[in-house]
Amino acid sequence: MSTRLPFEIREAVVQVCGKAFWLKDPFRGFLLSCGVPPAVYDRYSDESKFKIARHVLAEMDAMGEEGFQVQRRIVTELAKLRKAPDESVPNMDAALGALRYLKELAVNQKLLVEDERKADDTRTQEARRKQAALAARAQKMEELRRTFNGWAGTQDDPQSRGYGLEDLLAELFELHEISYRRPYRTATEQIDGHFPFKGFDYLVEARWRAGPPNEADLGAFKTKVDKKITSTRGLFVSVPGYRPEVLLEFTRGVSSNIVLMDGQDLALILEGHVSLTDALDLKIQKAAQEGVIFFPLSQRFSGG
Repeated sequence: MSTRLPFEIREAVVQVCGKAFWLKDPFRGFLLSCGVPPAVYDRYSDESKFKIARHVLAEMDAMGEEGFQVQRRIVTELAKLRKAPDESVPNMDAALGALRYLKELAVNQKLLVEDERKADDTRTQEARRKQAALAARAQKMEELRRTFNGWAGTQDDPQSRGYGLEDLLAELFELHEISYRRPYRTATEQIDGHFPFKGFDYLVEARWRAGPPNEADLGAFKTKVDKKITSTRGLFVSVPGYRPEVLLEFTRGVSSNIVLMDGQDLALILEGHVSLTDALDLKIQKAAQEGVIFFPLSQRFSGG
C-alpha cells in the first residue's frame, strides 16, 4: 500500500520539475504520462512549474491511494532520467544536480515503483516458497504416519522394525529441522542416533521389540550416556511403552539424565497433535522440574 510522499522527497520533486523542464508542453505530457488527470494540470497551467508541481502533489494527496501511486510514478520516472528532458533549460548543472539528488533520496528510501514491485514479488515468492515447504512437510509427515501405522499392524521381526524405527526417527527430526546423526558405532558401542537440542547433546536408543524394556535395558542406555561429556543426555524410544514398576525401580534414589518416549507419543506427533519440538520441550521440562522421566504426551494432547 502506497503512502503520502515524505516532505523531503516532495521538495526534491518540485525542484526537479522547476529546474529540469523548460517548456510547459513537455512538462504537461510528462505528468499526464504518470497518471495525473489533465484537469488537475490545466487548473494550474498558468502558474510556474515549481507551483504546478506543488499543486499537483497536493491534489494527488486528496485522491488517497490512487493519488499516492501517481506520486510514486512521478518520482520513479524522474529518477530514471539521465539528463534533463528539455535541453534548453537555462541551468543544466542545476537540473542535473536536482535529478541526482532526487534519485539518491528515492533509492535510499525505497520509493521507486520498481523497488516496490520487486519487494512485492520477493514477498510473493517467499510466501509461495513457505506454502510449498509447509505442504511438502505435511505430505512427508503423512507418509511417516502411514509407515508407522503400517509397521504397527504387522508381525515383522523385531530387528526389521527396529531398523525402520531408526530411519523414521531420523526423518522426523530432519523434518523438524533438528540436526540428526543416524545410527553409528563407536569402538565399543552401538548408538541409534544423536541430536543437539537447546544446549545439550542427546543420544538416542530406538526399540521396537515385543515387550517393554526392563530395568537393565534402561540402565545400559544410561551408562552409554554417562560415559559421554557431562552435557550429554539421552532419549529412549520404546514403541511398546514402559512398565510402571520398571520406571519406579529405575528412578528410585538416583538422578536421571534420560527422557522416555513411547509409541503413543510418536503417534501423536506424527498425527500433528503436537510438534516434535514441543514434545521434547515438555518431556525435558517434566524431567528437569519434577523428576518425571516418562511423561505421556496423551496427558496434555488429545488424539481424539
